[in-house]
Amino acid sequence: MQTNTTPNTAHALKLADRVSLWLFAAAGAVIAAWVTSSAVGRIIDVLPNRDVAVLATFAGTPAEAPIGPDGAPVSVALDQAVLTVPALPVASQWAIVIQQLVLMLAVIVSVAALVWLIRNVARGVVFCRTNTVLVATAGFVGLGGFVAVPFFGNMAANGGFAVLSERTFDNVIMSVDPFALVLWAFAVALLGTVFSIGERLQRDTEGLV
Repeated sequence: MQTNTTPNTAHALKLADRVSLWLFAAAGAVIAAWVTSSAVGRIIDVLPNRDVAVLATFAGTPAEAPIGPDGAPVSVALDQAVLTVPALPVASQWAIVIQQLVLMLAVIVSVAALVWLIRNVARGVVFCRTNTVLVATAGFVGLGGFVAVPFFGNMAANGGFAVLSERTFDNVIMSVDPFALVLWAFAVALLGTVFSIGERLQRDTEGLV
C-alpha cells in the first residue's frame, strides 16, 4: 500500500501553528539530550561498583525520622529511600546499566518518532500510514520503557537489600502503577486507532475526488 507523505498545500498550517509544533520538537530534543546525559552519568557512577546509591521502594516499612521536638525520632512509614550499598552483586550492577540503556533508548526512539510526526504535520500531512506507524512506535516504545525501567530498578534494589541485610530482609515490590500502565496503554491504543481511521477516511475521500 502506497503511503503519501507529499506536502499538502491545501492542509498547510499557519505559521504560528508550525512554530508551536517545532517548539514542542525542540523541547523533546532537549529532554532526550538531558536523559541521555543523566543515563550516561549514572552508568559511569555504577561501573566502579563502590558505594552505589540505589533507589528502593518499601511497603510502609516502619522507620524513625528526626522530625520531633529538638530532632527527636518519630516513627514513620517508609515508602521510598536511597540505599548506599558498598558493592552490588554483579547481576544488580548490570541491572542498573541495562535500566539506563533502556531508559535512554526509549526516550530517544519516542522523541525521534514524535519529531518525525511533527515534521509531517507541519507540512500538511496529518493522516497517512507513516504517521500511524510513528504514533504507534512512540506510544508502545514509551510503554515498554515505562514497564522495563522500574523492573530493572527493582532488580538493583533487591540486590542492595540482599547485601545490606545479608539476605534477611525480603522486600520484593513491583513499583509499576497498574492504573497508570492501563491508562497509558489505553491512550496509545486510542491514538493509534484515531490515526488509522483518519488515514482510511482520507484515503477513501481522495478516491472519490
